[in-house]
Amino acid sequence: MPSKRRLRWAALPLGIASVALLSGCTTSQLHGFLPGFVDDGPAATNHTDMVAGLWVNSWIVLLAVGVVTWGLMLWSVIAYRRRRGQSGLPVQLRYNMPIEIFYTIVPLILVVGFFAFTARDQNTLETQYDDPDVSITAYGKQWAWDFQYNGEKEDNSDAVYSMGVQAKATSDGYDLDDVPTLYLPVNKTVKIDLRSRDVIHSFWIIDFLYKKDMYIGRDNEWSFTPTREGTYEGKCAELCGEYHSAMLFNVKVVSEAEYTDYLDSLRRAGDVGDISDLSRLQNLTTGVEGNE
Repeated sequence: MPSKRRLRWAALPLGIASVALLSGCTTSQLHGFLPGFVDDGPAATNHTDMVAGLWVNSWIVLLAVGVVTWGLMLWSVIAYRRRRGQSGLPVQLRYNMPIEIFYTIVPLILVVGFFAFTARDQNTLETQYDDPDVSITAYGKQWAWDFQYNGEKEDNSDAVYSMGVQAKATSDGYDLDDVPTLYLPVNKTVKIDLRSRDVIHSFWIIDFLYKKDMYIGRDNEWSFTPTREGTYEGKCAELCGEYHSAMLFNVKVVSEAEYTDYLDSLRRAGDVGDISDLSRLQNLTTGVEGNE
């Protein structure tokens, strides 16, 4: 009994220190330093917290497994080392039933647990909105993006669009000021149809912590709700050719009024209806030396 009491008293300061340490963590630190989080606002989308939770909790479990494994290895090295005056092989044990059962059951629990939580979150991420507030078609092309904001009419005669060119190379990388920009209204349900016009691409908005591939002849969809205004970077996450690294875009999550004003500006510019030019390699000015 006294030993148990001393153990509890020893654990108390450790628990208090752990609480104090965790309470001092920023939002970014609590989410594993993943993008998509700020200290004074919500996550980037309604799904970002869930994705980060799956990632961080998986690493916590794996770290615990690692600590136990490393501890057992270190204990074995010390406990079963050859002592002074000993020679030959140590006593050989053929098996240890409790240990073998432990090493069988624990990995099985881990595999089943990881599968269950991943399947649960994937089911949520892959559930598409039937009647979203905003419907957009994103086209991937070598090596840029086109965005079509679908209208209310079935023939999309009231849709508007913007067509982009690949990022211009600079001495420090790429100029992100003139890359294609996708506008999204904050706190509105969004459904994006993802299409490719030439090779396989992958649509990745970094801070949203999710990406989806774009195939020829197979449409993909992604539904979510952006929950924080701001400008986010996006890129192609699938090696798609020579200028894959220049296939960049921006995402601006804005108020509903600003979103409506942007669509009106496209309408005034005459960019109305379905995108008709779906040819590949249509960049008029690439800004990349040797590819103009």
